[in-house]
Amino acid sequence: MEDKSAANGDRAARDGVRAKDRYHHGDLRNALIEAATGLAREGGPGAVVLRAAARRVGVSPTAAYRHFEGQADLLDEVKQYGQRRLAEHMLVAGAEVAGDGPEAAVARIRALGRGYVRFAVEEPGLFSAAFGGTEMSPLVVGEAGGVVAEDQSWRAPAFDMLAESLDALVACGLMPAERRPGAEVSAWAMAHGLATLVLEGPLAGLPAEMFEHLVERALSDIVAGFTAPAP
Repeated sequence: MEDKSAANGDRAARDGVRAKDRYHHGDLRNALIEAATGLAREGGPGAVVLRAAARRVGVSPTAAYRHFEGQADLLDEVKQYGQRRLAEHMLVAGAEVAGDGPEAAVARIRALGRGYVRFAVEEPGLFSAAFGGTEMSPLVVGEAGGVVAEDQSWRAPAFDMLAESLDALVACGLMPAERRPGAEVSAWAMAHGLATLVLEGPLAGLPAEMFEHLVERALSDIVAGFTAPAP
């Protein structure tokens, strides 16, 4: 994997310039969100500070507090933006798979997983912000073993996309219906765990070819488990 720090720095600088432009056009709230997104790209959720965003836009903290109650409020906007960007990466990856048959259903599951992990590698600060800081809507396990959000007011689009792809795996006859409830968490845990190990753990700094091998191995294990005969 190549070093993304220079590219992230350039992008953060552009975020700051765009944010100031937005502010001068009278859209201070969105300018602050854009500046905060740049801060997250540089340093993750811990870098998203309202005063720092205000400084980047070129306004006083008092002006910023007219639009946000505090850091948590601003970070929640960045979190939601990060979740949307994650879903967009997955959507683009999944769109490369054509068709609706069994082979396409498997290929789409794999593509979504690649999109998830690659977003984490390409946007580590934003990926961390998408899951860190303010609380996410808790997931609960229903009577049939299915997993749903306890509070539907905040949803992770990537989670919904994964659920739809798993439903398609059942519909085409590859995944036994008995394995479907809760399968989102198994797939999510595998992809998120691998991304975390690569970003922050002992797998950091792997050569690109080894990283790709590990991603494909993890995806193969996920598919093999989902399509195995029901116990």
